[in-house]
Amino acid sequence: MIVSTTDVIQGAIVESYLGVVTAEVVYGSNFMRDFFAGLRDIVGGRTGSYEKLFEEGQQKALAELEKRAQRLGANAVIGIEVDTGTINVDQSGVLLLITAVGTAVKIRQS
Repeated sequence: MIVSTTDVIQGAIVESYLGVVTAEVVYGSNFMRDFFAGLRDIVGGRTGSYEKLFEEGQQKALAELEKRAQRLGANAVIGIEVDTGTINVDQSGVLLLITAVGTAVKIRQS
C-alpha cells in the first residue's frame, strides 16, 4: 500500500477514486505524564513523553487509515493529512485526538 501526502504518485495512474477514508486515535490524559510535562514547561525543554505519544498516535492513525482503505479495495491513499487536537472532558481531564484523512484510490504503475 502506498500512502502519500501528495495527490499524485509519480509513475502511477489513478484508475479509480474509492472515497475519503478517515482514522482517529484518542488517548486519555495521564497524571504522571502531565505532571512531568508541567515541570518541563517551567524549566524549559522538550516534553519527550508527549512527543512519543503523538508519534505513536500518528503511526496508529496511519495504520488504521491503510486498513480502512484496503477494505474499499484500494492499493494507495493519497492527499493524506494528519491533525492533532484535544477534547475537554471535564475540569479534570483532556483527551488527545489524532486524526488522519486521505483519499483511497486504485492505482496502476505506468
